[in-house]
Formats: sequence, C-alpha cells, structure tokens
Amino acid sequence: MSSPRLKIGLYASVLLAVFVLASYKLYQRNDARAPQKDEVLIKAMLQALSAAHYQPERIDDSFSKRVFDLYLKRIDASKKFLLQPDIAQLRKYQNDIDNQVQRGTHEFLDLSTQLMDQRVKEVQGLYREILAKPFDFTVEENFETESDKINFAADKAAQREEWRKFLKYQTLVRVSEMMDEQAKKKDKPLASSSVTPSPATTSEPMRTPEQMEAEARKRVLKYFDDYFKDLQQTDANDRLAMYANTISNTYDPHTEYFAPRDKDNFDIAMTGRFEGIGATLQEKEGQIKVADIVPGSASYRQGDLKAGDIILRVAQGAEEPVSVEGWRLDKAITLIRGRKGTEVRLTVRKPDNSTKIIPIIRDVVVIEETYAQSATINENGKKLGYIKLPNFYADFNDNGSRSSAADVKKELEKLKAENVQGIVLDLRFNGGGSLQDAVEMAGLFFESGPVVQVRGGQGAPTIINDRDPRVQYSGPLVVLVNKYSASASEILAAAVQDYKRGVVMGSASTYGKGTVQRIFDLDDAMPAEFNSIKPFGSLKLTTQKFYRVNGGSTQFKGVIPDIVLPDAYSYLDQGEKETDYPLKWDEISPAKYRPWNAQPNYDKLKQASSARVASSPSFKQLSDMVQRMVKRKDDTKVSLKLTTYRAEHQQAKAESDKYEAIQNAAQAMAIAPLASDLRQQGADTVKVNRASRFVKPLKKDITLREAVAVLKDQI
Repeated sequence: MSSPRLKIGLYASVLLAVFVLASYKLYQRNDARAPQKDEVLIKAMLQALSAAHYQPERIDDSFSKRVFDLYLKRIDASKKFLLQPDIAQLRKYQNDIDNQVQRGTHEFLDLSTQLMDQRVKEVQGLYREILAKPFDFTVEENFETESDKINFAADKAAQREEWRKFLKYQTLVRVSEMMDEQAKKKDKPLASSSVTPSPATTSEPMRTPEQMEAEARKRVLKYFDDYFKDLQQTDANDRLAMYANTISNTYDPHTEYFAPRDKDNFDIAMTGRFEGIGATLQEKEGQIKVADIVPGSASYRQGDLKAGDIILRVAQGAEEPVSVEGWRLDKAITLIRGRKGTEVRLTVRKPDNSTKIIPIIRDVVVIEETYAQSATINENGKKLGYIKLPNFYADFNDNGSRSSAADVKKELEKLKAENVQGIVLDLRFNGGGSLQDAVEMAGLFFESGPVVQVRGGQGAPTIINDRDPRVQYSGPLVVLVNKYSASASEILAAAVQDYKRGVVMGSASTYGKGTVQRIFDLDDAMPAEFNSIKPFGSLKLTTQKFYRVNGGSTQFKGVIPDIVLPDAYSYLDQGEKETDYPLKWDEISPAKYRPWNAQPNYDKLKQASSARVASSPSFKQLSDMVQRMVKRKDDTKVSLKLTTYRAEHQQAKAESDKYEAIQNAAQAMAIAPLASDLRQQGADTVKVNRASRFVKPLKKDITLREAVAVLKDQI
C-alpha cells in the first residue's frame, strides 16, 4: 500500500492535469484578438478553483457579494480615502462581479481603481495642509483607532475632519515617545536593550514641548510623503494581484494567489531563511502583523515580539523610525530584514493596544533550538520529563535532515533512561508542519492504529495509520496546547485525546486549522499561446480536510482541551474562526480504533486541577489581568489630549507588564537539562548556554507547573 506522502503527490499530479485540460478548454477562442493577461489570469484561476478546491463555490451573486465586501475592505482598510457617494457608485456592481469575471471584464476593478486614484490625489494635498499648522494637545477630543467601528466619510468636509484627527493622533504618539526617550536620557541610559546607544541618540539635545510637537509633525509629514509616493507606485499588475488574491480568499483564508514576487517571499518563509529577526509576517487590512516567531531565531531569543503584534515603525539601530502602517508586506520586509549583527528597533502595538519598542539584533537562527528538546523536573521527590516541540519538521527532500518524530523518539529514550515517572509534551505555539511526523509521533504513545483521516472534496476519506505496534512510552502523559497550536499539533493532540492516551491541557481551544493546501504554478498549466503574457504566478488552494479518528474535523473548532486553564492569550481574537470565510466544522464516520486500556481518570483530574487553579494567587492574578485586557482591547478610542493619552498609555504599559510580573512571582520549579545532554556538551559554552536558556523561562511557567501537578495526580 502506498504511503500518505505518495498518495498526496499523486493527488497533486492529478490536479495539475485537471488544470492543464481546463485551461485548454477555457481558451478556445472565437475571435482573433490578442489575449489580455487580466482576463486570462482570472478565468484560469476560477477554473482551477472550480476544478480542484475542496469546496468549490458557485460563481453567482453570493460569490459576487463576498468579493465586493472583501475587496472594498482591502483597498481602503482604514476608510480614509473613499467617500460614501463613492461606495454608492461601487455598490451597483456588488451583484455583478460574477458576470464580469465570466465574460472577461472588470468594471468593478476599474471603477474602484479610478475612484481610489482620484481620492488619493485629493488627500495628498489635504495632509500637507493640515500638518502645516501646530496641533493643540490640550483639547478634549477622541480618535477611533478601529476602522471597523467607523463609516466612510459622508463628504469631503467629514473626510478632512477624520484626517485632522488621524494626523493629530500620529503626531501625538511621536510626541509621547520623544517625551519617554527624553525622560530616559535625563534619568539613566536606555535600559531596553543590551545594545550600546549610538552617539546620535545620546547626544541629541533636550527639546521643549513646542519643539517636540514641531519635530513630530515633521516626522509625520515625511512618513506620509513616503507613503503616498509608495501608493503612486502601485501599478496595474499590483491591482490585478490584489483583486485575484481577494477572489481566492473568498473560498477560504488559506487559498491565495501569489504574484511571482510574492511567491518568492512565500518560498523564503516556507524553506526557512534563517537570517534577520526570524518572524513570519503577514499583511492584514493594511497592517503588518506578526503571524509566527521562528523557534531559535533572534526574535525568539529576545522574547518581546509575539504572534499577534502589529508592527507600526521600523528603525535601523538608533536611526529615525520609519512608519510601515499601510505599507505592502514586501516593502516592509526589506526594512526589517538585514545582516547578522545589525540592530533593528520595532515599534509594535500589542493586542491590548499598548505600544512597545523592541530592539532585536539580527542573527541566523540557531538551528538546534528549532528541534525537540527535553528536560527533567524534580517535584517533591518525583522525577518527571518535559519535551518541547517547536514545530513538526521533516526531511521532505530525503537529504539526510532531521525529522521531528525521530527526534521526539530519541528524547523519550533519554527521559526513560532518567527514570522519569511522567512526561509533559509541550505543543504551545507549535503551528504544525509535517503530517507524516505527527502520525509517527502519535504512534510513539500507543499501539498501531488510525491517527487521522484526510478527505478531498469528493469521495471517501483516506485513513492514515501508524503501523508500528511498538509503544515507545506508556507512562502518564500530558499534552500542552494553546491558541497558536495548529494543524499537525491539533492532529497529535486530537489523537491523544480520542485514544484517551493522556490529558490535553491548555487554553479554551487550539487554532482550528484543519485543511491541506497545495501550490500550483499557473504557468505550467497555460497553453503556449499565452507565453507572451507570462508569468502568471501561483495559486495555493485548499484541496483536503483533516478529520479526527472520532469523525470530527479539527477545522474551525480546533481541539478543546480536557482541562482548560486561564491563559494570557485567551482574550485575543485569534484562530481560524476569526478569519474571513473559513471552512466550517463538520464530521464524517469515525475510524475503527481501540482506546488506551489504562485511561486517566479525567473527572478526578479535572476536579483536582480546578481546585488548585481556584486557590492559586498566580492564576487569580492572571485571570484578573485577562479581564482587564479584554476591556482594554474593546476600548479602541484614544484621547487626543496629551496628558490623558500619556496616562492611558502608562496604564496600558503597566497592564502589559503584569504577566511577566506574575510569572516572576511564581515559585520556581526544579527543572534542568538532561544529564546526558550536559555530558555530551562538555566544555562547549555555546551549547551549555543554549541549554540554560531553554530551561530558564520554564522554571516559573505556571501553566507547566499545573501540568506537572496533573502528572503527579496520575502517578
């Protein structure tokens, strides 16, 4: 019987053949006019989506409405350019886009482009006029920072007022930052980084409030000059790519069109370019958002940059920060990437609306820190094991690289040699990776059997089994997850849960990505007659869906832990269900599987854990902090009065610092690297420091402490 990887490869080949045949069928022309790239691209993409997407959509008025809403959201995400009369003009096309793409026209795209170009030119004169005069920061007025809570301006007068407040807010933020920096210089040197400040920073003269306001307006003016210059560089290919990607995203959030340049950036992210800061970024509604932190990278080791942060400004060391708000992702990345050893300072907005300047020394990723690592925990005479798995890496190209399943097996062997009585497998922040490794890893904890079901849009599901009857580890097991545990992490956690092999613990649910994507080069599917208008780029589309052995999908809902703990990320609107047009949860027939014989007593373990959490000062403080952050997150209006803004900003900063304080106040656990690892490292100080760095944040991890308590209850 063929392996899952071989089956997936054959499936991809079949789909490519479908693309090629569809493209020939699509482009049998009855006229002699030269093919137009926009018409060919959109038609080819729709044909591919209809032929190969897991859940093809009908090209009808409902499709048209989805494209209309999403494209409008993207071309003017901040609602700062288009007016309500413009929206009224565009709305006449909201049920006609399906007809346009089928006949090869794009009136909606053309009109939206024309209106945006016109409004951009008008606003370009407007912001310069507003920034020519000082702002009065003693006036009581507010600015709404959340675009979803405002409407498009009714007329030009309302638009001018919105821009006045927006520019005042931008200036206010910079004035406040200058005041913070000046206060630091007056009291003590910069303490936010181990990097020595440059003379340009330390020798800058002290400014009066009036001078700060003038300097801040100057900086805002420069930013918007650059921003509008960038807008003017948007060409027909850029607009076509955005429109094509919008159409793709209406099928599901993981189905995307990549222009040739964007595909290159995607390849860098997928293959792991281990230079720069080590963060995976995405552009969402005009903002540069941190999607993931690469384990072992400069950002990972620095520790302050987190998934969900919005990057507002980028500075090269002590140079003047450049605002990247509203920038295209590819342009922002050019500022953030850089040579090893150089410093980048990121000004980010945290999910609770507080802002923070994060200095990061660019570096290559320490590869070893992306791999599975283990440690031992000594707790009241009991010796327990801990394994951290940052992602499900694999040797996809059969070139002798490491695989996560093999590495976890080795860590289990080492922990067994240490005579541990229970093991915690930590999948928090693990975004997934190799499906095959998730299957093999599940098989380390129970006898052979089905681990996951994979189904395309039609036909019966394929059941992927672990065929090795050997059980590598049979003792008490806890699997830790959070909202950023996704894909392969969810498959493994679900298998452990369905087989009742261990206890899954963590935040209310995992991410909820239960779909499989494939990337196809559209140029390969195009007949030779279109060579003159290539390249067309690539299409990443969802072709299959994961299902648990109990029949339920991991899509949308994720995995709900057996024991739910208070979590610092529980207030975030993160997860598949928060994206645009996600595929919904469903279920199929369960596979035949035999649950673990020595099942944990879940009811007893839950009761004991609940009692501990309820009486824990650390969890109580954490729950209180989360509630305050929920309130702050929903309060998106900011004061434009300097004293009020600074008071609110300081309060937000204090709230965001409380989680670290809670962790520091917790009683430390006795957790240490494995003795066998330390012996192997010998006098290699780099490896010794790496091992120390690995266990240090775990010592006061209150979630891990509770996982250890649950393990002890099982013992």
